[in-house]
Amino acid sequence: MDLEQVAFKIILYAGNARSYYFEALRLAREDDFFKAKELVNKAKQEIIEAHHCQSLLLQQEAGGHKTELSLVLIHAQDHLMNTILAQDLIQEMILMYEKQRENNVNREKDTKAL
Repeated sequence: MDLEQVAFKIILYAGNARSYYFEALRLAREDDFFKAKELVNKAKQEIIEAHHCQSLLLQQEAGGHKTELSLVLIHAQDHLMNTILAQDLIQEMILMYEKQRENNVNREKDTKAL
């Protein structure tokens, strides 16, 4: 597989993952944590695929095949890096929504008990 194909695969997988993460965040905001977690798992699989592509390039370079720097490759790496940042932030935000939901349920129980 040539460099450009690998770079576009990284862009594809990272873009898919990013879309899944933001959709999961939207679902969590609507208290649909089950579906949100399904999408997080799909996103994680996409990230794994992107990392496989990235690892292929790293292995080739470690084997002596120098990777030519291109704008497409830089874009692919940037796309992946930003998706990983979104992953970390969105997973934390989903946990915050879950905690908020839990607190609201507990507050409702306390109010009914009075």
